[in-house]
Amino acid sequence: MGTLTLPRRISVLGCTGSVGVSTLDLLEKSGAEVEMVALAAGRNVQVLAEQARRWRPKLAVIEDESRLAELRDRLAGTGIATAAGAQAVVEAADMDAQWVMSAIVGFAGLGPTLAAARSGAIVALANKESLVCAGPQLLRIAKLAGGVVIPVDSEHSAIFQVFDPMVAQHVSRLVLTASGGPFRGWSREQMRLASVEQAVNHPKWDMGVKISIDSATMMNKGLEMVEAAYLFAMPPERVDVIVHPQSIVHSMVEYVDGSTLAQLGAPDMRTPIACALAWPDRLPWPAPRLDLAQIGQLTFEAPDYERFPALQLAKEALAAGGAAPAVMNAANEVAVAAFLDRRIGFLDIAAIVADTLQRVEAEGLAGEPTGDVLQTAKATDTMARRVAGEVVARLEPVAL
Repeated sequence: MGTLTLPRRISVLGCTGSVGVSTLDLLEKSGAEVEMVALAAGRNVQVLAEQARRWRPKLAVIEDESRLAELRDRLAGTGIATAAGAQAVVEAADMDAQWVMSAIVGFAGLGPTLAAARSGAIVALANKESLVCAGPQLLRIAKLAGGVVIPVDSEHSAIFQVFDPMVAQHVSRLVLTASGGPFRGWSREQMRLASVEQAVNHPKWDMGVKISIDSATMMNKGLEMVEAAYLFAMPPERVDVIVHPQSIVHSMVEYVDGSTLAQLGAPDMRTPIACALAWPDRLPWPAPRLDLAQIGQLTFEAPDYERFPALQLAKEALAAGGAAPAVMNAANEVAVAAFLDRRIGFLDIAAIVADTLQRVEAEGLAGEPTGDVLQTAKATDTMARRVAGEVVARLEPVAL
């Protein structure tokens, strides 16, 4: 058996979120000897400081500038450099790491992800918005820099593991599996009255609040359809979704000869992270093992596009191309924030996204991205958020 060689210099962006914590836990359990270059977090100073004391990075960054003094106090005497602000996170992504975990949630992750790609590092991508808002450009930048983007979402990791680039022309379909979220068996009327607490209560995955809401609306699967089309250069009509409540089959690749290859595993984010960390090798660690006999049954069902219209919106945005996926993403972030603030109802989320897409198209505000990737994406994001905010403001307040 050959010696496993892992990237020695590592950075983790979004280190205090669920994926970031899982990444560091995996490194701990695997016993890998790594040099931590940078750790970056949004607002959680306490956890960032604890992680920094354990991993001794060159730099610890907090995006929230108001918390820099506290971070410095917590790391006093350690010799670890500290910084704060969005630009500092971008600069951390551009340091000399060989492998960068990009796990910042939302559009805020695009700038750091582009910086990591330009550095030529292996980018382990857990930030959906980077692909949705600038997928083709991001992949091109990474390739020109001599790096690579490896997906960390369990669905895209599954496809990555069974997709053979040598015969890509013989792939007939990519099939993303979806758990169905907490409202899989709910009626539209039940969902209309759903609370924030019910929406974030995912039956299988322990995720951040925003991602949990996206799972409840199934917008997460819509975003993943866009990601898959870009990552694997697949036309929109050849990217499908199937509901699989057990979350054991993580996605499938169907070939023209009738063969369908699937990747299976326990629902644990450390498995796709391990794949990205050791690629093209495999990382030994005490992973949860799959006992199919104990599971007994794996079930599948077609998605319901009427109860979960976000899926159809994503299909249409992907087919429209240009900036439509980025507009959809921005509108969704605005709508989810409004729902979490209890200003709108659950069903209003997809309705706001649909209205925003229609208004932007009618006004001709979003075309093909041109010029600087980040600035173009920011302009589109700002415009879409403004329109979505206007849509939210026109809605009647709800009592939740």
